[in-house]
Amino acid sequence: MASETQQRRKRSEQNTGYFGFVDASLVSLCVASVGVVVLGGLVQVSFGAFSMTLVEAWQAVFNTQVIFDLDAWNAFVFGGELPEMNKRSLIVWNIRLPRVFVAMLVGMNLAISGAIFQAVTRNELASPFILGVSSGAGLMILVTLVVLAGMSLTVPLLLFGEFVLTPSSLLPVIASVGGIVAFLVVYAIAWKNGTSPVRLVLAGVIVGTIFQSLQTGLFFFADDLGVVQSAIAWTTGSLTGTDWEQVRMALPWTIFAVGAALVGSRQLNVLLLGERTANSLGMNVERVRFALSGVAVLAAAASIAVAGIVGFVGLIVPHMVRNVVGSDYKKLVVGCLFAGPALMVAADVGARLGMSVLVGADAQIPVGIVTGLVGGPYFLYLMRKQEAMGEI
Repeated sequence: MASETQQRRKRSEQNTGYFGFVDASLVSLCVASVGVVVLGGLVQVSFGAFSMTLVEAWQAVFNTQVIFDLDAWNAFVFGGELPEMNKRSLIVWNIRLPRVFVAMLVGMNLAISGAIFQAVTRNELASPFILGVSSGAGLMILVTLVVLAGMSLTVPLLLFGEFVLTPSSLLPVIASVGGIVAFLVVYAIAWKNGTSPVRLVLAGVIVGTIFQSLQTGLFFFADDLGVVQSAIAWTTGSLTGTDWEQVRMALPWTIFAVGAALVGSRQLNVLLLGERTANSLGMNVERVRFALSGVAVLAAAASIAVAGIVGFVGLIVPHMVRNVVGSDYKKLVVGCLFAGPALMVAADVGARLGMSVLVGADAQIPVGIVTGLVGGPYFLYLMRKQEAMGEI
């Protein structure tokens, strides 16, 4: 029976091809998401301390002397020396656009992470935050900021001089270690002759609560007010002050997570069928669940390393996409790659300009507050709309 099911699945995939899952709903979602990102990017590059018109801002964005300058891209992507460019292009490309790119990467990572965790646990309520991953990564970053701030290590490199290694340069690795440790603890607690979706979620809630308490306790050991403010920004999620360094930090991890999620979309679909069905199809459920969970942990850790703990994105984006394109993870993963950045860019516009619109103040609020204010009511709407929520 299992072999016949596998053969039918293979024949179906061969008939539809690699892109047979693409339909009108997925294309519409992607196009709408790109429109939101472009509109949000237009707003982000057009407003700031240095005023310029919309035309001037977009002339700077599409400045061919920057776009086709290999030295400029070497500086942006690899950290080389910036070439000479006019003032508007410098402000747009070196200050304002990187914030948009970071928002896109963070939204992409959190959406992918949430979608994977929801499939692994077969629970619509699962997310990096619920499973303790965000708390573990955030705790390690806070330890780095509070305890290890100011430390550095000089590493000699043959033929290339010396390289100064600082805790800030290792934030993605540190966040990944924290997220991995948190999930391993969750997995160990949930293990009893195997794991189950319910035990994973319950263990995640317990571990997340403990790690959040440890995060709060660390504030009492911070003597520097600047360190406290920086730590608060990490715990609430903020894109203020992000630049190309954060893009370079998150980009490699994002590429790996996106590629792994796309490749593993078929396995995610099988996991949704239940453990017995997956086993009957020849899948090693525990091995696949653990491997895909590792991908989700790395994706969440990459976003936390550059933007802090941004809540609700990993929870609500898969729901939004699922309501549009359905539960097929081939479509769901692609939809999350577009909808996640759209939500984050739009939320960051609100975080950056919300106070000036509402009360006329120049202050910016953390983007995590905006996603919470948007995500909370939306999730309540989902709860009221659907008669049963929980297991997918």
